[in-house]
Amino acid sequence: MKLKSGTPIPSQSRARGAILVGVQLPGAKGYPMDLSLEELDGLATTGNYSPVATVTQKLDTIYPKTFLGKGKIEELREAVDLHQPDAVIFDENLSPGQNRNLEKIFGCRVFDRSWLILEIFNDHARTREAKTQVELARLKYALPRLTGMWGHLSRQRGGIGMRDVGETQIQLDRRLIRNEIYKLEKKLKLLDKEKITQRKGRSRLYQVALVGYTNVGKSSLMNLLTEAETLVENKLFATLDPTTRRVKKNFPFPILLSDTVGLINKLPHDLVASFKSTLDEAREADLLIKVNDLSHPNLKNQMVATDKLLSELGVADSDSIAVFNKIDAIEDSSILEDMQRQHPDAVFLSCKEGEGIDDLRAAVVRSYEKSLTALRVELNHAQSGLLHAIQKHAMVVNSDYHADGVTLDLKVDPRERKKLDRVLNASVTLAGEAPGPVKNRNHR
Repeated sequence: MKLKSGTPIPSQSRARGAILVGVQLPGAKGYPMDLSLEELDGLATTGNYSPVATVTQKLDTIYPKTFLGKGKIEELREAVDLHQPDAVIFDENLSPGQNRNLEKIFGCRVFDRSWLILEIFNDHARTREAKTQVELARLKYALPRLTGMWGHLSRQRGGIGMRDVGETQIQLDRRLIRNEIYKLEKKLKLLDKEKITQRKGRSRLYQVALVGYTNVGKSSLMNLLTEAETLVENKLFATLDPTTRRVKKNFPFPILLSDTVGLINKLPHDLVASFKSTLDEAREADLLIKVNDLSHPNLKNQMVATDKLLSELGVADSDSIAVFNKIDAIEDSSILEDMQRQHPDAVFLSCKEGEGIDDLRAAVVRSYEKSLTALRVELNHAQSGLLHAIQKHAMVVNSDYHADGVTLDLKVDPRERKKLDRVLNASVTLAGEAPGPVKNRNHR
């Protein structure tokens, strides 16, 4: 058992005490136990808990009733008696039965990483959509745990119109929760329809979404690119509600940039399911900017966890740019050089110093131009007035003026092709598709 030390918290704002519990399972891949516990410590602090002790164990097998072995349970009980914490927080998910048994043994609240994340999301949600999503996830998570969390409600009571004959309080609570889940799911469907309507109005813009692990600097990058003044804090899930801004400055074309909620290892399944509508910003995007913290000791596992969650959201195959932030925090230049060799197409930058931002803008422009169709249009002198209208729907790459008029080499977003055709009132040809350019129908 490790004791935690630190500056005392003033009594009027004292955080709730918590003991953190981590395990190393055989054959476990991904996060090492010490780094996962360090992350749990950060989550606890964000959730206004003050970790007072850490208990760890290497397990050959999970014990069905108590998760941990008998000896470690006794050690943990002694730690609870010593520190009198408000909660014991496990880094792994507990079953409802384990939750109930552990609370009986320790005489205090016991919950796992998933519930802690749900608490944090609940505290940070601001929009009605985010609040609805979090509440739905919390109720789905709590439903099978009612016996463990509210065992005192199991007594039978009468009540006309409230419960069926002989229905226990827990049965009533479960029925009420199921009804509330139904209402929230119905409400989310209506909010989804509103979001779809909003997206239709901006579908003609090139949409870019910032995605990545929590606390890697997405909001800082958002501010640099858009001057959006998004909240930036050095803690997990500082930003929960997505921010979307239309950006024209320093780009040759307008883009729509969205900052999505941060991802994290062991993100609760119900929360992922509930937040799929919010993360539609990522699914609807033409381009993902995957932001990583180059200075983080567990960078590679964070990248794996991010890709796994993005795959679950159905955006694993989307066009993307890898960005490695916080290069200013790297003291060993060989680390940076090694990552640059491994990821030659990535952008390396520092949001703190503003270094590499121009490289990112250039990478976004290159990605956008890859999606464009090359077209060639020939106009006569009488049609030169169309040039301004053409520029609204296409990028003019080259203008070749000659005796009969002008030949334009264009790059066109597929979403703008029909509008461009209406402007020209003519057929246009892919560059190189025919021996010569197809002339405007009105050409005489």
